[in-house]
Amino acid sequence: MQRYSRGKQPAQLLGIETCIFECLRAQPATSTRLPSRTFTTTPSASASTPALTPRQLLRKHDPYAIAQAKARKAANLDRRRVLQAERAASVTDPVRGTETPFLRSFDTASPLPEGEQSLSTRLRVGHEEGDQAVAETLSEGGKRNFFLSADELQHSIEHSKALSTPPAEYLDQDDPTSEFTTQQRRQRLADQQATAEEALGRIASLSLGNSQDRAKVNIQRCIATFGRHETDKVLTRVSHPSVSIAVADASPERAAQQHIIPRIGPDTGSSEVQIAILTAKIRTLADFLQTRGTTDKMNKRNLRLLVHRRQKHLRYLRREDRGGSRWQYCTEMLGLGAESWKGEISL
Repeated sequence: MQRYSRGKQPAQLLGIETCIFECLRAQPATSTRLPSRTFTTTPSASASTPALTPRQLLRKHDPYAIAQAKARKAANLDRRRVLQAERAASVTDPVRGTETPFLRSFDTASPLPEGEQSLSTRLRVGHEEGDQAVAETLSEGGKRNFFLSADELQHSIEHSKALSTPPAEYLDQDDPTSEFTTQQRRQRLADQQATAEEALGRIASLSLGNSQDRAKVNIQRCIATFGRHETDKVLTRVSHPSVSIAVADASPERAAQQHIIPRIGPDTGSSEVQIAILTAKIRTLADFLQTRGTTDKMNKRNLRLLVHRRQKHLRYLRREDRGGSRWQYCTEMLGLGAESWKGEISL
């Protein structure tokens, strides 16, 4: 075995040490990096595309085929618009419902025109007398503000005339210091009284009232329209024979046979009345949020609570009445569909 001295090392060992030293030495900061490969989903330009057949090329540039394709597309688009319109018409708004004459009357709190009045008004004492009552109400201007009736308003006008009219001796007296004659004073007094009468009529008019005044009148109209003290006379109720029914005018014989309890006062707490009152409040609040209260978050929450409360009343009425005449009358008058009580309502 050949040994080498410390001072004499072969060139091979020196080369190995030099390589090890170069590998262990730190690399400089500016190191060259390999170019990164970019990945893409688009096909490259060199990719081969299937060539079209001569028949396909001819059909692609055929004007008759192009016109047929455009006609089919236009027909499909028209059919889609028709189906969307039918679908939108068949689905009712769970908040507002379908527009009915009774719903539109909530905006003005005025009675329905002749021929569109409620069933309780038409059949309260008979068809002809019901129409006559509606005509009289319309001729008197409908409901008035401050719960005034026509007799009370007329009495106030007559009382104001009596207070503002001076004694007859003063009107007939010739006053040389006055610039008006007797006839002119009477005419002036008549004009002032006519102006005062018109002012009282405008003050009592509901069209100049605020939303709270209209809400009070709408609540009264809902009680008179859907209250069971009126609808019991014409609508039948589906119930168990052992359940007692309260009717406004029940004879002793009928009460003994059908377990009827005579009703005391108007009905204000039945499901139909509560649904109608909630619908009036929902319509007023929805109109406000759509026009002026777009950023009112508290009233949006109140609207959601009212809608869900009405949904509970609708479910209860449908379950108790079993789809009877009361349920149909309530939903048809208020324009409420299955979307108002079925499933989840999200606003």
